[in-house]
Amino acid sequence: MNKYFKGWYFKIQNEHQTAALIPAMHIDGDSQKSCSIQIITKNSSWSILFPYDHFKCIGNRPKAKIGENIFSEKGISLNIQTEIISANGVLKFEDLTPLSYDIMGPFKYIPFMECRHSIFSMTHKVNGYLYINDEKYLFKNDVGYIEGDRGRSFPKSYAWTQCNFFYKTQNSIMLSVAEIPIGAIEFTGIIGEILWHGKSYRIATYLGARAIEIGNGMLVVKQGRLTFTSKLIKKQDKLLYAPVCGNMKRTIRESLSCTAYYQLEENGEKIFEFITDSASFEYEYDT
Repeated sequence: MNKYFKGWYFKIQNEHQTAALIPAMHIDGDSQKSCSIQIITKNSSWSILFPYDHFKCIGNRPKAKIGENIFSEKGISLNIQTEIISANGVLKFEDLTPLSYDIMGPFKYIPFMECRHSIFSMTHKVNGYLYINDEKYLFKNDVGYIEGDRGRSFPKSYAWTQCNFFYKTQNSIMLSVAEIPIGAIEFTGIIGEILWHGKSYRIATYLGARAIEIGNGMLVVKQGRLTFTSKLIKKQDKLLYAPVCGNMKRTIRESLSCTAYYQLEENGEKIFEFITDSASFEYEYDT
C-alpha cells in the first residue's frame, strides 16, 4: 500500500486553555513510511516525526501507539522530549458521545474517495494534566472531542469547524464543507453534527444539505427546514501539516481557539445564536 495516511484528532479543553494532539501514519508514492505526532495550542504548533516502526494501531479506531505515546478512546499517555518541545502527561476520558451512525452515511461505501472522515466522540469528560514546554494544562471534568481521517489526501479546498463552547455540557458542533473529487466529477460535500440540549441534528449532502455561501470565512448551509451559519471572525492561525498522496508536505493553518459566530435556524426561528472565543477553525478556501 502507498499514497495512504491515517490519523486521529484529540482536542482537549478547559475553561481557559485548549490543546489538540494528532497522531498519524503516512506512506508516500515511493512507499516511504513514517509516523508523526502534531501538537497544537493557542499560541504554537509542533510536528514530531518518528520512524515508522514506532507506530502501532488497531484498525481505524483511535487506538494507537507511537514510541512511548499512547492514544485511545480511554485517554492519552504522552512522553515527548526533543530539542524544540517537551510534552508529557496523562489524560483520562469518560462518558464519550459517539454518533448514532457513521458521519459519512452512504458515502462510506463509495470506493476511491481521497479522504474519509470519522467522529468518535462529539464531547466527553477529560481528567488529568499535560505539560507542554513547561506550560501546565490541568483538566478536571473538562471537555474533549475525537475525530479521525484516512485516505490519500486532504481535500484541495475545504473548511472545518468544531466547538464545545458550552462549557461542561453535552452541547457540541462539527461541520466540514469540502470540494470532493470522484473520478471526473467534483462536488461540494457537507458533513456535520450538532448536539444541542439532548437533541442531535445531522447536516449532510446525503440528507439534502447544500452550501449557499462559502467565502470570507463564512459558511452557510441549508438542509430542508434547517439553516446553519458559521463565520470565522478572528483567526489564531498555527501551522499544521496535511497529506498529499500520503506525503505530509502540505501546510495548512488551524485556529484552534479563535473567535467565531454560530447560528442554527429551523423554519426561520433561531434554535441558537452566539459568538465564542473558543472555536476551532480550518478555512482552506480562497477568500
